[in-house]
Amino acid sequence: MKHKEMEFSHASFHGTMKSEAENVLNAVLPQLKLLCMAVMGLILAHRKFQVVPTETFKILSRLVFALFLPCLIFIDLGSCITLTNFIHWWFIPVNVVLSTAIGCVLGLLVAVICRPPPEYFRFTIIMTAFGNTGNLALAIVSAVCDSSGNLFGDDCSSTGVAYVSFSQWVAVILGCTLVYHMMEPPLENSEIVEEGAEIEEITTEIEIEETPTDNLSLPLLVEAEWPGLEEKETEHCKTPFIARLFHSISSISRTTFPDLDSVQESPTCLAEPRMVRKIRIVAGKTPYRHILQPPITASALAIIIGLVPAIKSFVFDDDSVVSFITDSLDFMADAMVPSTMLVLGGMLAEGPNESSLGIRTTIGIIVARLLILPLLGIGVVISADKLNFLVSGDQMYRFVLLLQYTTPSAILLGAIASLRGYAVNEASALLFWQHVLALFSLTVYIIVYYNVILSFI
Repeated sequence: MKHKEMEFSHASFHGTMKSEAENVLNAVLPQLKLLCMAVMGLILAHRKFQVVPTETFKILSRLVFALFLPCLIFIDLGSCITLTNFIHWWFIPVNVVLSTAIGCVLGLLVAVICRPPPEYFRFTIIMTAFGNTGNLALAIVSAVCDSSGNLFGDDCSSTGVAYVSFSQWVAVILGCTLVYHMMEPPLENSEIVEEGAEIEEITTEIEIEETPTDNLSLPLLVEAEWPGLEEKETEHCKTPFIARLFHSISSISRTTFPDLDSVQESPTCLAEPRMVRKIRIVAGKTPYRHILQPPITASALAIIIGLVPAIKSFVFDDDSVVSFITDSLDFMADAMVPSTMLVLGGMLAEGPNESSLGIRTTIGIIVARLLILPLLGIGVVISADKLNFLVSGDQMYRFVLLLQYTTPSAILLGAIASLRGYAVNEASALLFWQHVLALFSLTVYIIVYYNVILSFI
């Protein structure tokens, strides 16, 4: 009897060892696949070889942004989503907001502890808070699902892409509102003058950081996430609009800055509180039109079609008369992951730019974003599961939620930094080091996530 128990214990031990080894292998192989594609892009774009010019990578990034990514989102999200799923997936966009909020708190702690230069205080917070929940997450999910030993079943790729796509609209809204305003240039010299009953602000010319014409990594960094950025510039892009608007409340004496409440109002109108007026002005200057990007348009179209069964069957059924169109979109969607990794490799080919952020703050942001935030994410997802917020028995659902805490800072931050003329070199350098080191942190945490996910089964 004792001999049988020893044999059972021995077999159990070997089964556990084999399971752990498989988890490690399943976590490492997808990262190696992505690394190989990124290295190919790095070699092709490297100045020493110049096999492919940077302009070609910029064109490729435009194709990803305007064609390959929207096709992938439309095909996988549209075929997976239903009214029931739409209701059950509510925690996915909420989790993006939670991860950003927790990241903001971590970023604030990093800024307080590491003490970056004052002009980079907001930059430190936002670079810690805002992760790459779009292209990189899609690439990781696709690579994980391409492995034969994945834990997520036959529908791994389509459901994983659908979950990641369903969260993208929240990330874009946050990017065009919170991130856009947090990345505005620091307030410099400004004068506030009164003209009649209105307050007008005359700002001295702000020196905008210029990009060297021979630096090819920054344009590719911008194009990799926001092609045609130069067309998005407005008159307030490179000015500290919010700081100037609210500076009058805290820093200008009441004798210099007259009380807006004392301004004569029409007897038929209610006086608008000063703070409400300022918030309304900020809302009016927020670039909401940037939200309507091709990937978001594809997401909205996929959701609308997917929620109407008759239209969904007409578009996505294999025997539909328009199946040749969806098949064509599916073929183009297959190019999204390799193209994204090639562009990422090309972006990293030039290496990091010089940064004034400081080594201590750079390390603080990397540690907080890549090591600490994922641990907090595990706690959030486990708590949500215990509260029955998550789809029961769906391990890919949990994996995508965990992944939202694990990716490096979004490349979109480099594009917004360029748009606002603020911390451009610092964003480029930080994104370079984060994406290099994320290869190791992502591998470790995916192994951890596999064990966490297995505990849910």
